[in-house]
Amino acid sequence: MGLVKCLLYLAFIGASSFILGRLLPKRLFDGDRFPFRPFRWERDGAVYNKLGVRKWKDKVPDMSAILPKLMPSKKLPGDLTSPALELMIQETCVAEWIHGLLCLLGFGCVLIWRGPWGWVAFALYALGNLPDIIIQRYNRPKLRRILQKVREREVP
Repeated sequence: MGLVKCLLYLAFIGASSFILGRLLPKRLFDGDRFPFRPFRWERDGAVYNKLGVRKWKDKVPDMSAILPKLMPSKKLPGDLTSPALELMIQETCVAEWIHGLLCLLGFGCVLIWRGPWGWVAFALYALGNLPDIIIQRYNRPKLRRILQKVREREVP
């Protein structure tokens, strides 16, 4: 019974956090500020190359491909504009924040499913959200560099 309750809980927080991510004002998320700004040790996302992010990032399920009418595409548009790139950067911040929140909320499995299996479920759920956080932190510095180039091009 603990497994079923835990799975229902995880489905609920997953769906709720998706809705929350769509409703939160994007202006609250700034890729140039803590905690979204790259840390020095991340070397503008280069540290994630050691994890092979380039090889596996496109294999992680993308909600924008599953629900294209509810989420903006994660693919760069052909006509790059600074507003479009700014929105993409904000979306990476929202995604990182939501997946971080899900990692924390996954602890509810420990409370729902008492004993070692609750801890296993929590650990697996948290670990399952980490790739999404890594992808956002890997992509955001690249998007910031592209945004800078587009802004320079847009200035007459």
